[in-house]
Amino acid sequence: MDNELDDDTGTLGLTVGAATFLDGVLDGKKLFRVEAGNCCDHAIEQASVLMDCSRRASFIGVMDNEPVLVWASHFLCDMAKALMDDAHMGMRKNR
Repeated sequence: MDNELDDDTGTLGLTVGAATFLDGVLDGKKLFRVEAGNCCDHAIEQASVLMDCSRRASFIGVMDNEPVLVWASHFLCDMAKALMDDAHMGMRKNR
């Protein structure tokens, strides 16, 4: 895989594929992992979108007494955190 970024791709680096999210049934096992080789700029943008969706779902879930939206918010936050963590690892590696 070519680790060189095009000028229009971004300058922060690439995700490393180490961050995981959503607990599995077995202790220490996760269901999902961030894919390595994605542009960190894009990962951070997508984490921001997920956080906004989470904020909205949380607010509506609490105001309308919809627990399923609160759980959705929890899962979206977990995904956003994994994206941010993996992008951070990629940016540190890119130094």
